[in-house]
Amino acid sequence: MSIKGFNRLILDSTHPNKEHKQMINDLIGKSYSFIESIKMGGVGSKRMIIEETSPNMKQYLNLISDINYSNIEMRSDGILVYINKGLKNFIWVIPYYQLVIYKTNGTSIHAQGKFIHFKNNMPFKENKPFLNKLLDAKVKYDERFNFQF
Repeated sequence: MSIKGFNRLILDSTHPNKEHKQMINDLIGKSYSFIESIKMGGVGSKRMIIEETSPNMKQYLNLISDINYSNIEMRSDGILVYINKGLKNFIWVIPYYQLVIYKTNGTSIHAQGKFIHFKNNMPFKENKPFLNKLLDAKVKYDERFNFQF
């Protein structure tokens, strides 16, 4: 499956898949090494509670009144948003050029016509340093393509 033919960018990651791993690496870069991760002060968030999603994301959440959790992993050219639904796991692959972040009573991540809004509670507040690092990484990525005329 090529990246060009892959338009959903939400993968079922319940079972390892070499094709998915290669596609993710091609699209947003490989995982940071252990040493790189330490130098950066970590590249993953703690889990956060999902408060709301766009209608096209509901299928990846628990339907009953269970709390839905998610966490984020930074890569060089984008992020992975991990979502758990019962015994299934999903990864939302978001390149930085598609990523939009809103900070309003929590944080919302928007891309590809979808969004996830994280609840503004204690676990979210523990992730503020990570989210600031994520915003800095996106700005640095965007600056690479900021041409001055």
